[in-house]
Amino acid sequence: MFYLLHGDDEFSSREHLKKLRQQGDFGFNQDTYDGTTADLKTIVMSSDTQPFLSEQRLIVIEGLPKRKRGESSTAAPQEESTKSAKGKRGKKGSKGGALTRAGFEKALAEHISQMPESTVLILLVDEALDKAHVLVKAADQHGKTIQSTQPKGAQLERWIAAQAKELGVKIAPDACALLANFIGNQLRLLANELHKLATYVGPGGTITAAEVRLLSAQVQEARIFDLTDALAQRNSKQALNILHDLLADGEAPLKLIGLITSQVRTLMLVKELAQKGMRGGQVASTLGIAPL
Repeated sequence: MFYLLHGDDEFSSREHLKKLRQQGDFGFNQDTYDGTTADLKTIVMSSDTQPFLSEQRLIVIEGLPKRKRGESSTAAPQEESTKSAKGKRGKKGSKGGALTRAGFEKALAEHISQMPESTVLILLVDEALDKAHVLVKAADQHGKTIQSTQPKGAQLERWIAAQAKELGVKIAPDACALLANFIGNQLRLLANELHKLATYVGPGGTITAAEVRLLSAQVQEARIFDLTDALAQRNSKQALNILHDLLADGEAPLKLIGLITSQVRTLMLVKELAQKGMRGGQVASTLGIAPL
């Protein structure tokens, strides 16, 4: 059985992997390989080995080799097969006889069709693969493909609501929007925040915007940055509104003064360095801040 977990949503792929681990009878017959550096010969030998004291063997490959210089993402695989993976010298001139990425993918796909029935092989790829990709075809024929794409917009808010439901709580629409706006599609961080909020409101409870503002450090930090940004843009109305909200939520006045002072100092330094002719990247590197 072969499972291909691919797409830019690493969190969901890991969650699928966790569930697949729980479904099988693997015992101690579990091996995980870094696909960017692992020798395919070793992976093949492990997957061909019969399980000991359990029904199945699990092989997890995390990632694929990096493409070599000049190798196209759509290039046809070179004539490198499972024979290469089992010890035959690779293409002449390749370092250490290593397969190219295309060769690795082709050899792995060929091996999948010959694996023992007792072996479950799971491949995690942090990019979306085309339907015509050799590994997608292998998964269609010998297993299953699960593509995970990071949710955006309304889809992200639905994801948040669904996660809250799995945790046994509800979440108010404004609280959902607050998390989506300030944390974005950092799903692992969102999941951690939701778990904390669900524990606070208890089983069957409802997460409101008030709980999010009270307990989510990420949201609080983002709101404070919104305050300093409003001040930098000389938007006094927006700055005062955010300031009143932060004070009402219990933020310490001295803390806010310190953050505002720090932001003003940084802006003055940025202006000074820019006047000296420094580019955005140089300014950011000098001050130790995010690129401008």
